[in-house]
Amino acid sequence: MRRRSDAGFTYIGLLIVVVIIGIALSAVGTVWRTQAQREREQELLFIGRDFERAIASYYLAGRQFPQEIDDLLDDKRGPKPLHHLRRYYNDPMTGAQDWNIIRADFQGITGIASSSKDAPIKKDGFNSDEGPFKHATSYSDWQFEYKPRLRLRRPGGVPKAAD
Repeated sequence: MRRRSDAGFTYIGLLIVVVIIGIALSAVGTVWRTQAQREREQELLFIGRDFERAIASYYLAGRQFPQEIDDLLDDKRGPKPLHHLRRYYNDPMTGAQDWNIIRADFQGITGIASSSKDAPIKKDGFNSDEGPFKHATSYSDWQFEYKPRLRLRRPGGVPKAAD
């Protein structure tokens, strides 16, 4: 026969085990959430670079920027349609196609940025042209923008004389 006081100790022991399991699961959940955010950051970097490459390809094919994202998907400016971008990606930080579109004055779309105001985890290890990302306070500060390089020509096509 069990005494009534023994049953109370078993109940308290069971409650302690449940609390320990709860704490362990919350720690695992935090690690999982952080890892998932890091993976979404990597996806945002990939998609942003893909958009930037697509805008560059569109620009180099006709010396003008696209007016709409659909122009990157199906460029009908020439005799043969070009596809600079495979598909219109969702913003991995929001899960929707709610990108902030970066436009140059009367020129068209020059880039994109996430619409998320969440703070990024990644603060270093970016490509050389992504230097400003180090100081970003939100994902919307990660702007993937194509800026054409201007090539200056010398007047008259005369090469510079060697000293």
